[in-house]
Amino acid sequence: MQPAKILIYQAQQIREFERLALERFNLTGQVLMQRAGEAAFVFLRQRWPQAQKIAVFCGGGNNGGDGYVLASHAKQQGIEVVIWQVGSQDHMQEEARKALEICRQLKIQISYFDEKINLQSVDVIVDAICGIGARSDLREDILVVIEKIHAAHVPVLSMDIPTGIDADTGKILGKAVQATATMTFIGLKLGLLTGSGIAHTGELICHDLQLPAELFLSVEPIAEKICLNAYAAYLKPRLRDWHKGLSGHVVIIGGELGYSGAPRMAAEAALRVGAGLVSVATRPENALMMNITRPEIMCHGVSTAKELDSLLEKADVVVLGPGMGQSVWGKMLWEYTCQQSIPLVIDADGLNLLSQSNKFNENWVLTPHPGEAGRLIGITPDEIQQDRLAAARAINKRYGGICVLKGAGSIVIVPHSVPAICAEGNPGMASAGMGDVLSGVIGGLMAQGISMDEASTLGVCMHAMAGDLAAKDGERGMIATDLMPYLRYLSNRPHKNLAP
Repeated sequence: MQPAKILIYQAQQIREFERLALERFNLTGQVLMQRAGEAAFVFLRQRWPQAQKIAVFCGGGNNGGDGYVLASHAKQQGIEVVIWQVGSQDHMQEEARKALEICRQLKIQISYFDEKINLQSVDVIVDAICGIGARSDLREDILVVIEKIHAAHVPVLSMDIPTGIDADTGKILGKAVQATATMTFIGLKLGLLTGSGIAHTGELICHDLQLPAELFLSVEPIAEKICLNAYAAYLKPRLRDWHKGLSGHVVIIGGELGYSGAPRMAAEAALRVGAGLVSVATRPENALMMNITRPEIMCHGVSTAKELDSLLEKADVVVLGPGMGQSVWGKMLWEYTCQQSIPLVIDADGLNLLSQSNKFNENWVLTPHPGEAGRLIGITPDEIQQDRLAAARAINKRYGGICVLKGAGSIVIVPHSVPAICAEGNPGMASAGMGDVLSGVIGGLMAQGISMDEASTLGVCMHAMAGDLAAKDGERGMIATDLMPYLRYLSNRPHKNLAP
């Protein structure tokens, strides 16, 4: 079983671990480098047991030192090794220089990188060029190396982080190595789990370098990785005398003409995670069609805001915005609902309408994708992606409540808590309706009495994991409703084998 919390750090926090390891336990940089290189080599042998020749690309810093240590272990195990030095060796720290000297003593071939090198006979490439200290765009010579690595079409093991990824944000520093696998050291880095970093990391393995457990109590993490097991208590079996009134009532408001599918999907998602009752308030023209396709949903055609009163009186939570549009009708229902004291989950056009207002509310969950997030704080989607954590925090500060910034490595910002990162999910989920399903999942969990912050985090996790289960037949062509049976499955198996 996974631990309830998997902690995530930024580069300066990792350096603080290194400082404390030396100060409290006399674990020198050289000891940690030796452990890193050996751990990465052991993984390489396990991952690619048939590899007979490897090429190790080493930069001039301590990341390069890790690469030298790996190379020395490989040589001693009878593997053919060639080291390609990227950049100067003139300013190496003592630890890296000692590791390089051992490679020379072992008579490992060490050459400066040349664009004419042939990597076709290599079985595995090791990327030890730039570590977590890289912040600005890479030098031109490093960009050329990355192009050469990619052109070889050989598996790549990145040490600590793929070269060219900002460890704190996940943004690409001009160009980045596309790793087959990444072994990161001491703790998970935020940049490996969100933004473009998650797309370059490949298989991710974290090795703590055998640091004493007590050391990890000394540094506050920047975030936590969401684990479904941490929420098992909310998904335990119900008592035999349970009834639907104990599972809450979700009201979903949306569905402009031509967009009835959005509230329909949100409604079914709320039911599939266990909500007892789900009502949809939509355009009168849409109500009958929704009842036909999913009769368990109670559909109500509304033309005026006052017609919502009877529904809002019964609701435990309202999901506001799926398919709502921004016509007079949508704005009217949005404005009226936002005046109520009921907990809200706001998505889609509900967020676009919010971006045009100055409303602040501690009693809502906002679920923007990067485009909606950009409109909420007045920047472009590309700028959102450059630092997703900062963007999510800015939205939370400006509008209150909880912010769920969707996308690869979804981020959940809960006031006065450590941000939560979801590393599950896949590109097949980049299709219409996935966000509507998520809003329904969060609303359905809240209706069952789960707190707004826990429902948001659990909902993001379940939604992403359902997407991964649905992708077993392939990511391309996957649609939002493919998640429905897996949402039900996960709602009943929070700590069991997830293979259906």
